Amino acid sequence: MLNQRLQQKLIQKLSPQQIQMIKLLEIPTMQLEERIKDELEENPALEEGRDKIDDTDDQGQQDADNDNTDLSIDEYLNTDDTPLYKLSTKNFNKEEQKAEIPFSVGSSFHDQLESQLGLRNISERQYLLADYLIGNIDDDGYLRRRLDAVADDMAFSMGVETTEDELESALKVIQEFDPPGVGARDLQECLVLQLNQKEETPEIKMAKTILNTYFDEFTKKHYDKIIARLGITEEELKDSVAEILKLNPKPGGSFQSDKVAEHIIPDFLLENKDGALQLSLNSRNVPELRVSRIYSDMLDAYSKNKQDKQNKEAVSFLKQKLDSAKWFIDAIKQRQNTLIHTMEAIINYQQEYFLSGGDEALLNPMILKDIADATGLDISTVSRVANSKYVQTPFGIFPLKFFFSEGLQTDSGEEVSTREIKKILQECVDSESKRKPLTDDELAAILQEKGYQIARRTVAKYREQLNIPVARLRKEL
Repeated sequence: MLNQRLQQKLIQKLSPQQIQMIKLLEIPTMQLEERIKDELEENPALEEGRDKIDDTDDQGQQDADNDNTDLSIDEYLNTDDTPLYKLSTKNFNKEEQKAEIPFSVGSSFHDQLESQLGLRNISERQYLLADYLIGNIDDDGYLRRRLDAVADDMAFSMGVETTEDELESALKVIQEFDPPGVGARDLQECLVLQLNQKEETPEIKMAKTILNTYFDEFTKKHYDKIIARLGITEEELKDSVAEILKLNPKPGGSFQSDKVAEHIIPDFLLENKDGALQLSLNSRNVPELRVSRIYSDMLDAYSKNKQDKQNKEAVSFLKQKLDSAKWFIDAIKQRQNTLIHTMEAIINYQQEYFLSGGDEALLNPMILKDIADATGLDISTVSRVANSKYVQTPFGIFPLKFFFSEGLQTDSGEEVSTREIKKILQECVDSESKRKPLTDDELAAILQEKGYQIARRTVAKYREQLNIPVARLRKEL
């Protein structure tokens, strides 16, 4: 039996302009600069500069430009004689594109390995296998792929048949390279490889035994078990563990000379002028924009002429470019206004903190809804503003997300930020005895004594958010 029902659904679809506005709101200042550059390249009706023209100074230049109006518009409209690349976003063809000059700050990690391989007296086949393995080593210096999978790849992509044993032999060559530990399949092998290149003192010999035989106990810091099973003193274990802790768990990291450190460019600048907080947008590298007067005049001229096919195409083209330029300028202004409005609300909410010079104890509990209510903006809009944005203050640069936290009540009924709880938690861990670290139950008890009603499971959650290991893994000899 068939049932037919008539349903009405209200579905909100975002327009392309709304989607673009959302994207503009999300991106930080550095990406906004690139976005504006792209738009300037794509839309000839958009120009850099203030939306104000001195008629006396610019009239001569404008007349000169207008003399070429027909030529320039025909270049865009007459597609029969124009290469297709002229109509694309980037007006280059393959031959015209400028070759990018690579910026080199030294040889890369993999270059270093290949250079060392070239110095080895090995057969051509061994070189081929080792070179392929080097290409599979990650930036940390590990070969995280199974050798049977590498063999399958070589057979499929290169037509080279090999075995796991043959690849293992080639890998042994790489594992003798600098930095020590390179080419390891896991952390245990990485550390042992590094010890193998050290002079075999009693401490090094014992360290090898610990890693080879009791690696699981070592990682879990079950030191009592290791002492009992090896029949050694605590001091002997301490000396061997000290040698292990000197090793590098990521040997490839020291060779990453080809990676550029990422610099944070703040979106907001906050100053304290004699107790008055002054906020501004960091627009130093963001150009002012205006609609091209030349294109506006061209549209007026074409609109007044006879509306034949060519004129209609010209009017349509110019109107689309001008509308797009106006919309983009308005969208940038709306973005800036929304950012300022949101940041001002955050400052008002956390005024004591900013005036104090960054005392975290003065941070109020604050969630997205608090700022949404204060600004009249949607929570999702506040979230987009807070995401990937930074503010420069007199006491450092902070992500906006730093100022948001949940609240918790004390015994006296006062609401405090969970950030304050985490700060106390971190201080407790920093000052604990590393021979007998505090458990989550003990940490909860300390916080409760200070007046913070907090459960053990909440302490565990905050501890994990602070990247603090459990008590057992914080234990030291």
